[in-house]
Parts: sequence; structure tokens; C-alpha cells
Amino acid sequence: MYESKNSPAEKIVDEGIEKGAARLTEDKIAQTINRVLNVEAGARLRMYVDTCAHCGLCSEACHYYLSHDNDPHFSPAGKVKQTLWEMIRKKGRVSPEFMKQAAEIVHTQCNLCKRCSMYCPFGIDIAYLMTIVRRIIHLLGMTPLYIQATAHSHAATMNQMWVKEDEWPDTLQWQEEEARSEIPKLRIPLEKEGADIMYSVIGPEPKFQAQLLYQAAVILNTAGLNWTMPATPGWDNSDMAMFTGDNELMGRIKRAHFETAIRLKVKKIVMGECGHAFRSVYDTGNRWLSWRMPPIPVVHAIEFYYDILKEGRIKIAKKYSEPVTLHDPCNVVRGRGLHEKARYIIHAICDNLIEMHPNREHNYCCCAGGGVINCGPPYKMARMKGNRIKADQLFATKAKGAKTLVAPCHNCHSGLEDINHYYGLEMNVKFISDILYEVMEKPQ
Repeated sequence: MYESKNSPAEKIVDEGIEKGAARLTEDKIAQTINRVLNVEAGARLRMYVDTCAHCGLCSEACHYYLSHDNDPHFSPAGKVKQTLWEMIRKKGRVSPEFMKQAAEIVHTQCNLCKRCSMYCPFGIDIAYLMTIVRRIIHLLGMTPLYIQATAHSHAATMNQMWVKEDEWPDTLQWQEEEARSEIPKLRIPLEKEGADIMYSVIGPEPKFQAQLLYQAAVILNTAGLNWTMPATPGWDNSDMAMFTGDNELMGRIKRAHFETAIRLKVKKIVMGECGHAFRSVYDTGNRWLSWRMPPIPVVHAIEFYYDILKEGRIKIAKKYSEPVTLHDPCNVVRGRGLHEKARYIIHAICDNLIEMHPNREHNYCCCAGGGVINCGPPYKMARMKGNRIKADQLFATKAKGAKTLVAPCHNCHSGLEDINHYYGLEMNVKFISDILYEVMEKPQ
């Protein structure tokens, strides 16, 4: 048991960290650290560490730092100094107690959002430095319990929610039957070779949010598209192993996803509204598999909605009247530059967009991404206190009249729901598809 800087008045016990640390020796720790630093990381790590001038300009970019009254422990450079720099300085000779603190810092006090990199005068990718420490934590077997359980689900089932192979097509059939009560000729085509699109989702959709499958089927059918979904493992595009540092499993997950699309001979993959899954195919999983870019084009839901609205495939019956504000997810905005396409969609389907400030690539992170929300209930209050600045941003938007908060990313949606309830914002949190389904013209 150790004191957490997340919440100084409380003791947080994480069995994954505790039991993993109990098995460690300083020799084992040193061997693992030096293997990662000297064999896996290489020149990129050395360049970042040698370049950092300790100027602190990254601090004001971090939602944890701002939400904790500018406590330097929560600044990006401070988090690196408390973890990676100390490992380098001591040549890996650090204690199990030190590694417990490092595990908590990199898994629960950093969302890997890369906002700090935008403000670093040298462009140092601090998220990369944090992932190096997470990689070390994984190899030492002390990843936080809840997110490790999710990684175990990926390893066993190729999806993050322990959805069994027969449960997946059963769920699709159930949603098809539900949708056909509204549109009698609607189908969710499975295993259709040569389709233009393979539509892929993340594990929570069939497990907890099946209505999103319903909505997607209605949108795709109404747009008159040639599409399919796989009936086999490989349908889940999420990837928590990317955030635990289990690069080997991350590679398996991405390979299974793309091999499924290749087997179906589709022209492109369209992903649902998920940011981290999208990041895993343009920034991490593809690189681990030595692909500059994926073998089949991957389109995020924002790009997909933009295209079908721009092409007139979907008509709007009546725009959403309640004033909305738009959250810019880190992985699809800072990571992929989809902010203007998102605004095109919102203006096409909503009467009134009230921008939060800052916005676009400067927007504050939701404090749920980067695998942080997946570290589970022990750290929920740490997340809430770690993003007071986001709550302040939303209160300012609400004061201007915004009542609905649009979050086109699963982790953002969940994290913002938590902030909404904890801080008493009383805003409606919706996906883009929730509103698009509501306002679009549907076949009679």
C-alpha cells in the first residue's frame, strides 16, 4: 500500500501493481529497464532525453497540471523526471517501491494526449516517453489490474469485452431484427466478399451499446452503400494492449483485424466513433507490424459521415434544435486533423454549435483516453479531480447556452459522462450517430 499523488488523502491499492511488484528484485528491474532503453527504444528516446531543456513550457498544456493548481508533480516534464529520467540516471537500479509509483504515474496521471508536445519548443513527444515506461511496467508484470484484464480479453477472444464467438453474430441478428421493425428491408450483411466497406466497431458496442449497431445499420443502408461485417474474430478494432505496453499482443490484434478485411476482399474499413482504435491503425499497431500505413485504407466515422453528407447520400429531415458543443477527441483531431470535417457534420445536422474554448487541436483532453479510464474504479476520483479544467471549460460553454455535448469517441463519451455527473453539468452527452440517426430522412 502506498500514498498516491492522485489523491493525497487516500490510499489506492491496485492488485496488479502490488502483486507484480512483490515478485520483483532490483536485478530483474535493472535488466528489464536496460533492455527496453538500450535495445527497443534507441535513438528516438536518446534524442528526446538529451534535447529537453527543462524549460517547463509543456506544463500549461497539461490538464492534470492545471487541475491540480499548477503542482509541478503533474507537469509533463515532472512526470518524466519522476519516472524515466530517474531510471536512466540510476542505470535501471531502482526499487520495487519506485516502480509502483512509476506505474501509477504513467497509467493514471497521463492520457498520452500529446497536447504537451504541441507546446514543447523542441517538439518532444512526451506521450512516447510515457509509453516507454508503460512498456517497462508491462514486461515487469505490474500493469494495473483492470486494464490488464482487458488486455487478457483481447488475448483470449480478440475483443476487449470477452464477447464469445457465437454472441457476436447473435447480437447483429438481434439488431437487424430490431431495425427491420422500422425499415423492413434492412439487412446487416455478414461475410459478404468484395463489399466496398467493412464496418468495424469496438467491444463495448455489442456488450453495452447495441443501439449504436442499430444506428449504423440504418445509416449505411439508407446511404445505399455496399457494406459488410465479419462474423468471426477480427471485428473488434479496439486495442488496449497499445496502452499497456504489450506490443506483441497489439500486433496480433491489428493483424487479425486487417487479415479479416483482406479475407473479405473489401476496399476499405470504416470505423465507428472511437479515437484510440483509430490511433492504433495509423500510429502504433501499423508501426509495430512494420507497415508505414495499413494495407487497407481505414476511415474514421467522422470522415465517413462527412463523405455521405457531402455526397448527398443522407438527407436531413429537420436539424437538431438543442444548442450543442463539440468535444475534439485527441486521437482524431490532434492525431489525424479531422476537426473541420467534424464541424461540417455538426453544422449539417444541428441548428446551433457553441464552440468550447480552447478548441480543435488545442482542446483539453477528456481525461479518459490513453487507457486511463480502463484502469478502473480505483482511479475514478483521480480522473475527476485530474480534469477540473475540462469541467470549467464545459461550464463556460453551458453558460453560453450549450445543452448537448457531442463526443465522437467512445472513451471521450464515457469520460465526459463521468465529468458531467461528478461536476453536476447536466448536459446531454451524445455521439454524432445519435443525432444523425435522429434527424436524417429514413426510408418509408
